[in-house]
Amino acid sequence: MTLDEITYKINGCAMKVHNTLGNGFQEVIYQRCLAIEMERAGLSFGREIEQIIYYEGIEVGKRRADFVVENQVTVELKT
Repeated sequence: MTLDEITYKINGCAMKVHNTLGNGFQEVIYQRCLAIEMERAGLSFGREIEQIIYYEGIEVGKRRADFVVENQVTVELKT
């Protein structure tokens, strides 16, 4: 699957969640719903994946991504 195909599917899943739930929920609710939709769309993903951040080859910290999809796309939800 190409990067464009992956991001197209992710966007479609996110729009379905938004259109279904609307506004006003905590981020974790949207995260759970997006996981359901991405699974239905046949996307492989990991949740809360820890990533090491480097600056010019030097480790400067760590972060947890909400989703890493198809081992190619990092998705960070904001509500």
